[in-house]
Amino acid sequence: MAYFWKIQNQSNNTYLAIYESFYSPDSKGTRHRCFKSLGSISKLIASGIDDPISFYKAEVEKMNAERKPDAVKLISSSSPLKYLGYFPLKAILEKLEIKKFIDLFKLTTNYDFDLYQILSSLIFARCVNPCSKHKTFTEVLPSLCESYQFSYDQLLNGLSFFGNDYEKIIELFNMQVNKYYSFNTNITYFDCTNFYFEIDREDDFRKNGPSKENRNSPIIGLGLLLDANQLPLGMKLFPGNESEKPVIRNAVRGLKEKHEVQGRTIQVADKGLNCAANIFFARQNNDGYIFSKSVKQLPEKEKVWVLLKNDYREVKDNNGKTLYYWKECIDQFPYRYVDDTGKVHVFNLTEKRVVTYNPSLAAKKKYEINRLVEKAKKLSTSLTKKSEYGECSKYVSFKSTSKGKQTDDKVAAVINQEAIDKDLELAGYNLLVTSETKLKAVEIYDIYHNLWRIEESFRIMKSDLDARPVYLQKEETIKGHFLICYLTVLLERIFQFIILENKYSSSSILKFFKDFKIVENNKNYVNVTVGTDFIDQLSKITNLPLNHYTLSEKQLKKVLNFKI
Repeated sequence: MAYFWKIQNQSNNTYLAIYESFYSPDSKGTRHRCFKSLGSISKLIASGIDDPISFYKAEVEKMNAERKPDAVKLISSSSPLKYLGYFPLKAILEKLEIKKFIDLFKLTTNYDFDLYQILSSLIFARCVNPCSKHKTFTEVLPSLCESYQFSYDQLLNGLSFFGNDYEKIIELFNMQVNKYYSFNTNITYFDCTNFYFEIDREDDFRKNGPSKENRNSPIIGLGLLLDANQLPLGMKLFPGNESEKPVIRNAVRGLKEKHEVQGRTIQVADKGLNCAANIFFARQNNDGYIFSKSVKQLPEKEKVWVLLKNDYREVKDNNGKTLYYWKECIDQFPYRYVDDTGKVHVFNLTEKRVVTYNPSLAAKKKYEINRLVEKAKKLSTSLTKKSEYGECSKYVSFKSTSKGKQTDDKVAAVINQEAIDKDLELAGYNLLVTSETKLKAVEIYDIYHNLWRIEESFRIMKSDLDARPVYLQKEETIKGHFLICYLTVLLERIFQFIILENKYSSSSILKFFKDFKIVENNKNYVNVTVGTDFIDQLSKITNLPLNHYTLSEKQLKKVLNFKI
């Protein structure tokens, strides 16, 4: 049979042992027995073996090679496939010199494991194969090109430690990113999303709220702040039942205080974060804003201005196709809000308002409206219950048959043609309000539409980095999980926007992270990645043999030690 090495976790320690497989006449099959117990990893390191796992892995291979030559070679207990696509993130992380600061954190704990090793390995694992923490530990980490010495319990303890101080870790990264690459806070983009959990009951942190996926599971909210160059600046986690609107004020205030940002910041956010309190806060701090505003909620006088066809100007692409129409005005507009103490603030602001009409968006919106109308008509003819109308209920007037009593019985419904006509009339229109009266309308439009980068960052977190659903239970480990996702996005964005000068899409880069793999073969390594134009270009940019079929040990070290 054959020898193999085994890792065991007991009493917060990680132990190594060599096992032997043998044929058992009793069971008429293969059995395993301990051939030699090697002791704990920490004691082996103290005895002078720097990397016990690699050392005894080689020892086991040597023992198997010395067995009878006619013995059948068995498959290994670990996969020969190794992930290598994370090397750009490793290079950026090393340039930022994060390790020396994380090592200082360890001085405040009694941990006997390497905190930086846990942080970096989880970032690398998240970008090459995002999955649960247990699967990450048992399957992904052993398949990285470097070995790590910590147990699963230590991984969770480290994750909890980082989650407990996640804002401090982000502040540390920001300090180093600003040192080597510099943030541009002349314009900041902000938006919020939420993440659901596979649990039935809410707790102090995971609260029931309006999920983006229309699920009933408890959720947490996440606010994300980007700088003018689309680099993440900050993340704020909050219970799912809290309003998103105050988050922008706290995030921007905290960022400017922590990093001593004295300059004027223009905040850019969608209509969900546009409120009088946020506008008042921005102006009070000598900041600016570009917010989207719902045309449907405008006073009638402003709606008339939006719908008047005069003064609209056309914007075309290079092929002469109409992209959108716009017009603008500058005027005094009233605002009113109530602060936390109940005090009412009434103020007037000079704003520029830019209204746009997008024919493609109008066609899409009208199609969606007509679909809802058709659904409402079908439901109304069958006296369906009111609760079953869903979103199309806004195009229906209901007539109660319960004589004032609360009921969910079938109801008589009449199509509300007035509501339908109003929505069809406003389809395709969008209004931007801004303090930046000197900016041109087209510049305002372009700045606002860079918000899609935040949506892309959310998509990367949710889909590409598999940040949802979340199965962790403790609040600190949950926060640690989202910190790892955030830092992975930050490093990917630095690689995409700064190192590669925004010449390649995030999908191409993320695909490379996951697909670039090697297999060891007689002291060489076979590159099993499918060739792409991106790999060819990246090979030229980095001067690395990324598109070679085989890599020598020296070439592999060159890739892993790549400097940016």
